[in-house]
Amino acid sequence: MTERGQSSRGGDKRVLMCGNEALAEAAIMAGCDAYFGYPITPQNEISAYMARRMPDEGRVFLQSESELAAINMVFGASATGQRTMTSSSSPGISLMQEGISYLAGAELPAVVVNVMRGGPGLGNIAPSQGDYFQATRGGGHGDYRTIVFGPSSVQELADCMLLAFDLADLYRMPVMVLADGILGQMMEPIVLKEKPRRDLPAKEWALTGAEGRPQNIVRSLWLGEGVLEELNCTLRDRYEQIQKNEVICEQHDVDDAEIVVVAYGVAARIVCAAVQKAKQDGIKAGWIRPVTLWPFPIEQISKAADELRIFLVVEMSNGQMVEDVRLAVSGKAPVVFYGRPGGGVPTVDEIFELIKQLTLRSKTPI
Repeated sequence: MTERGQSSRGGDKRVLMCGNEALAEAAIMAGCDAYFGYPITPQNEISAYMARRMPDEGRVFLQSESELAAINMVFGASATGQRTMTSSSSPGISLMQEGISYLAGAELPAVVVNVMRGGPGLGNIAPSQGDYFQATRGGGHGDYRTIVFGPSSVQELADCMLLAFDLADLYRMPVMVLADGILGQMMEPIVLKEKPRRDLPAKEWALTGAEGRPQNIVRSLWLGEGVLEELNCTLRDRYEQIQKNEVICEQHDVDDAEIVVVAYGVAARIVCAAVQKAKQDGIKAGWIRPVTLWPFPIEQISKAADELRIFLVVEMSNGQMVEDVRLAVSGKAPVVFYGRPGGGVPTVDEIFELIKQLTLRSKTPI
């Protein structure tokens, strides 16, 4: 393994990093021009890393006076065509919701990282997945969506950052990366991959000075009759395109499974180990892991439900993604939920025992 910051063969950087620092370095590699943020645990390493690295790269780092200020600084920088991002944790993301809605309404790209902690309220600084609803339903006011990633490893967290900036620019919308306190703090060896950017359209809408071209106006206020409805229909068509083209999902041993476990993020790592233990015990088990939480892998889960199986959904919450799984299954199979809220983390043995119980129950004659 090379030392931090050194390059390995092929120009890629192989390093040992915690999740928060890895995503920050990946953002810099993705061409992030400006970072605005306000400290909150458990994501402070992101701000600290960006404070060191962004000036070295000749880019903008600014610690704002609040989360409200940070998201509005993101709005302003994005309006000029710059690649911008912010990061926070659950209560801070709540404060940003109005600004995220404004970004969506003005069709401005941005990347928002949420390293989730326990809630509601100030809660605690333990890992949680209680912000799924907020992220996948837009979170703020109005009809809008954000693309949402739910990575499960430090490597994937960094990879998602590279993709997030491209998708934000491609679709002109906010993209959210949803991690948690475990993923932000854990250290893993990763390869920081130099990836070519997608073929993206020029930002002809950006506020770069109107000399030699018509004036551009960036706004989310539309008072003319029918104008806002037309914008919302345009956004709806864009979201439908995203649902067709941008779903990312991982699944293993589903075809012959009697029970399928669905989880994302750190919970999916626990589920993977529990399913392997169940298979060693002779249980036909498989698992599905959504990587994009929106767009959600509806087709993949629906197809798995065509054969009569039991679905077990595991979350570090009181149950949020389970509602999307139930919608995807659409009554074709039973869906059981197991969750640990408020910073509780399921164990491999807990999930393994539940898989055994559900499998035995399904085979017991009525």
